[in-house]
Amino acid sequence: MAQIPYADISAPAVQPLVKRIAAERGSVLHLYQMLLHSVPLTEGWLGLLTAVRQKFSLDGAIRELVIMRVAVLNGAQYEADQHAPIALKEGITQAQIDALDDWRHSGLFDDLQRAALQLTDTMTRDVHVPGEQLDAVRRHLDDATTVELVATIAAYNMVSRFLEALGIHSGDTPVGPA
Repeated sequence: MAQIPYADISAPAVQPLVKRIAAERGSVLHLYQMLLHSVPLTEGWLGLLTAVRQKFSLDGAIRELVIMRVAVLNGAQYEADQHAPIALKEGITQAQIDALDDWRHSGLFDDLQRAALQLTDTMTRDVHVPGEQLDAVRRHLDDATTVELVATIAAYNMVSRFLEALGIHSGDTPVGPA
């Protein structure tokens, strides 16, 4: 259960954003119902996460793989629940999703995926990334896509920390129509 109540998405002050979120995301998920307590935060969040999810040149399978790993590392079940179907649509297999807890001992990941997962682990756990880890990614990606990968990992660490700090869960009952 969320630590504070979800925002009322029927409030007139948030209606323009509610309409935008519904148009861009298909519905107003629990995450956005919490974000809507702050209009400026919601606007900035939408801009950043829309860029990460829809405008980057980073391959969607790699994007979703690292998002799922961030969710595993941070214990962010809501994030995993939301992204597992997207990961499958992007070409990540259910077996790969299931192997994310112990990816190092799995033969299901190629060299780029392994480098991206190692980068995710280091960024999430240690923050500071050794040059050789970035080099391992750069063997497969150009500079722009490497920057997008790092930004994706960073952004979804922000998402999971927000979700977990506020106790946002898939089974919660938000306020108003979703």
